Amino acid sequence: MKKQLILLFLVSFSSVSFAQVHGIIKDNAGQGIPGAHIHWLGTDVGTLSDESGHFIISQPNDANTLIFSSIGFASDTVNVAGKNNIDQVNVILDDHTELAELTVTQRRSGKYVNRLAVQNMETLNTNELRKAACCNLSESFTTNPSVDVSYSDAATGAKQIKLLGLSGSYVQMLTENIPNLRGLSSAYGMGYIPGPWMESIQISKGTASVKTGYEAIAGQINVEYKKPQNSDRVSLNIFTNSVGRTEFNADAAVKLSDSLATSVMLHASDDYMTPDDNGDGYRDLPRIRQYNLANRWFYQKDNYILQAFVRGLSENRTGGKTDNSYKIGINTERYELFVKNGFLFGGDEHEEEGHQHDQEHEHNHEHNLSSLGIILNGTIHNQDAVYGAKKYDGRQNNLYLNVIYDREMGEHHKFSAGTSFNMDTYDEILTLGNTQNFTRTEYVPGAFAEYTVTYKDLTAMAGLRADYNTLYGTFVTPRFHVRYNIKDRAHLRVSAGKGYRTPNILAENNFLLASNRVINIGENLKQEEAWNFGATAHVFIPVWGGKELALMGEWFYTNFINQVVVDMDSNPHAAGFYNLNGKSYSSSLQFEANLEVFRGFTATLAHRINDVKVTVMGRLREKPLNNRSKSLITFTYETPLKKWQFDYTAQFNGGGRMPDPDASNPLWENEFKPFNIMNAQVTRNFRTWSVYAGAENITNFMQHHPIIDVQNPFGDNFDASMVWGPMHGRTFYAGLRWALTKK
Repeated sequence: MKKQLILLFLVSFSSVSFAQVHGIIKDNAGQGIPGAHIHWLGTDVGTLSDESGHFIISQPNDANTLIFSSIGFASDTVNVAGKNNIDQVNVILDDHTELAELTVTQRRSGKYVNRLAVQNMETLNTNELRKAACCNLSESFTTNPSVDVSYSDAATGAKQIKLLGLSGSYVQMLTENIPNLRGLSSAYGMGYIPGPWMESIQISKGTASVKTGYEAIAGQINVEYKKPQNSDRVSLNIFTNSVGRTEFNADAAVKLSDSLATSVMLHASDDYMTPDDNGDGYRDLPRIRQYNLANRWFYQKDNYILQAFVRGLSENRTGGKTDNSYKIGINTERYELFVKNGFLFGGDEHEEEGHQHDQEHEHNHEHNLSSLGIILNGTIHNQDAVYGAKKYDGRQNNLYLNVIYDREMGEHHKFSAGTSFNMDTYDEILTLGNTQNFTRTEYVPGAFAEYTVTYKDLTAMAGLRADYNTLYGTFVTPRFHVRYNIKDRAHLRVSAGKGYRTPNILAENNFLLASNRVINIGENLKQEEAWNFGATAHVFIPVWGGKELALMGEWFYTNFINQVVVDMDSNPHAAGFYNLNGKSYSSSLQFEANLEVFRGFTATLAHRINDVKVTVMGRLREKPLNNRSKSLITFTYETPLKKWQFDYTAQFNGGGRMPDPDASNPLWENEFKPFNIMNAQVTRNFRTWSVYAGAENITNFMQHHPIIDVQNPFGDNFDASMVWGPMHGRTFYAGLRWALTKK
């Protein structure tokens, strides 16, 4: 996508001798439109725009008229007679069509697959994120069939995602294409990114590019924040719900000059009620008070781009019994800073007449040959936690450097290479009667190279990186992706690659301290290592009224070579962590259909089957607390003038296996049953503001007794980790959005 790494974007150029036309396609806001169709009138010669909206197309004899089209935009026709190879064609596709005195507006799709990307990547933009009560990143996937979000336990409010049937620790989390939400932030970090701050989310399944590291095993999720050069001057979002949660979000952006822009983003939230819908004497959800402040800068001059971002976060979580006789308290302070430098080489510095600096530089394709990106990121994370009589204090400092050189060698060849460095220092103190210190410093320098070649309708990308870990030694990460186009209507992708990750037992699982399971950590835990293989087919079938039925089928298989097994079965009063001795795999099969049934009404139907197994004490078993299947239905209807929008989502979650209970005193069942969740929202739009209201968990389904032996929080049987479904009932919410758009 264009915004995946702004300092690394490249534009194509022609390396052949016959006539070609190139240019860029944008929307009304000046953003490039990826995957737009371009073809010559009266011929079958066509192409698609790339991630940035750029395109290049060969010109047949006697063909002078190009037709541009994209779903959600009005088509356009351009006569290019007299243009030569160095002239750039700039096209703006309107997202509305005027009919006499009536204006009918079509919104850009809230989620879309980049048809040109060699990787299997899906993008969620603000239109999709606003279909539900998207208060933070963990709540951004309600309408997405690929990513599951659930509570890790029934006491701390920690949320975890699952992708391809695997927990979030196997998903590389990125912000602005920088590895983030790792280690100490992995347990609660999904709540650290407010929804109104996000511009888009990219979901990439399977192994990803080697440019961003070696940690993606199940896939990548990248969050793009709002950019000051493109943001509204001021925007506000106020939210409240029936269980006492309130949120306030505000951001402001200003252009200080033609080259410099800055923005400030503010978030404050609190839960002022103590819900206990099941009457067990415990908070169904902890009270979370959070303050979040960020400032970012954008500077662009000639062929140089600078971005800087700084953020500070303070959060306090309070859970446990409503009478405070058993209390959970988690205090977090987190600080982040990144600086990106981008240099473009081989282009002239001439700007087109009327070019605006708040958009990316648009040089001629033939001149933009290469770029150099330098990314520096630093994070400080401090966490102090009390779980009844237990105490856990954690400190993590991270320093990350990534240098990437990109080169386009003609229309069909791209090459990338670079070096990276990652440093993590951990200082963890666990008090369980006695005090234990866990300290670790890890340095990982690495180098990588990636080559992409396109031949007609076939694109292949091969990447290789080598890293040296001061704890685990040298390891090599190969990755390979292939995409094949069938007349722009069908896209086949296959991928294969490896991923590695360092296990962080206490940092990633400290929520288990809310239970009284004994934590047994094995010695000499190995670095986790797995192969991932995937195949995806996307088919776009023309139907009535110029619309498309988008069908998708995919299968991904992850095979672990080394894995740290989380054993909740061998002892119902303990959680064991030890190296895999046997097989461990995940198989995920998913089907999805998307269609705009009629103007303004879109529907998504999806179904996924998971088969996840791991060897526990010599026996290959189904992974516990994992849904065997999931189905999703979403409906969205927007009235012709965009005044009203109605959204409905239904999730059908399959059953699964529970960890083995105590045979002599079974306190929970061996299986959990399937369950359904329904959400709905209505939005009323006005000129500069909108109001929205909705309901979550409409059927009021709740897991009974999510905490085992709830009356004895200091007893051996007390366990808050047996969570498989919702812990709170029906919730109503309402909110208001207002924006003062840029001039």
